[in-house]
Amino acid sequence: MVYKLIMEAEMSKEKAAHYVDNKKFFAAIKDWKEEWDKSVAEGKPTPQCTNYLGECFVKISNHLAYKSNFVNYTFRDEMILDGIENCLRYADRFNPEKSNNPFAYFTQITYYSFIRRIKKEARQTETKLNYLQSIDLQQLLDEIEGDSGNYEYLKWVQEQVDSNAKDKKQLDGVSPATARPKRRPKYFDEKTEELPLDS
Repeated sequence: MVYKLIMEAEMSKEKAAHYVDNKKFFAAIKDWKEEWDKSVAEGKPTPQCTNYLGECFVKISNHLAYKSNFVNYTFRDEMILDGIENCLRYADRFNPEKSNNPFAYFTQITYYSFIRRIKKEARQTETKLNYLQSIDLQQLLDEIEGDSGNYEYLKWVQEQVDSNAKDKKQLDGVSPATARPKRRPKYFDEKTEELPLDS
């Protein structure tokens, strides 16, 4: 009885390790791609992705979003949706004759959609901070609240803007060559005695 429970636990671990069965995914995408090519050749409307393909795209995007380099972003849901959208958009470009690994293909598409979303959000954040730098916050709050307003929030926003500007200035001054010095073995720096040449 105990042996049976251990074997069931091991089998469940094996099933959990691969959230998308690549062979089944390849067969499904190959069948769908054949239908797509046939409908394009005949001039008919192209078929939609099957539910199974959609589930695979959702699983790929969700699991990739839990990787350590993507997990802490506040806009992670938008990243996941961008990944699914890009998988659906470029599904017809997968060529089963060139590759039999659709999991890697769509994971790469999702990865780059995440990178694009991060860059887009960074640009928007920079635009917001530039706007905050350009306006006089104290004058704006005086107009809204009068002279009796509490300026704690204003001070905090100004500190954030100044801190961001300072960090950006420091990063702009660092070149890739000076950012990380090359590692050299210690014996290169030690003086070595010259050996006399045999004459």
